[in-house]
Amino acid sequence: QVQLVESGGGLVQAGGSLRLSCAASGRAFSGYTMNWFRQAPGKEREFVAAITSSGGTTWYADSVKGRFTISRDNSKNTVYLQMNSLKHEDTAVYYCHTRPYWGQGTQVTVSS
Repeated sequence: QVQLVESGGGLVQAGGSLRLSCAASGRAFSGYTMNWFRQAPGKEREFVAAITSSGGTTWYADSVKGRFTISRDNSKNTVYLQMNSLKHEDTAVYYCHTRPYWGQGTQVTVSS
C-alpha cells in the first residue's frame, strides 16, 4: 500500500504562485514515475504534469507549460509542483498520483 499526502494548496490571487508538495510512503519512491492531476468543479480529472523516477524527464499539459514545474527529491520521498503565473482557470483540486494510487487532493483557488 502506498500513501500519498498532498499539501501546499490555498487561495492566491491571479498572477501569484504556489508550491504543492506530495509526500509518499509505503514503497520505494525513487523507482516510480509521479504525476499531478487536477479536477475543477463540474469537470473531469485532467493530467497536469509527470516526472520520471530519476527526474530526468518531465511532461506537461499544454495549459500549464511554461508556468508550472514538476520536480522531485527522492531523498525526501517528495514530489513538488511549482505553479507560477496562476490563472483563475487553474482553480481545482490537485491530486498526486503514482499508478494505481491517488492522494486525497489539495484545493487550489485562484481569485481573478
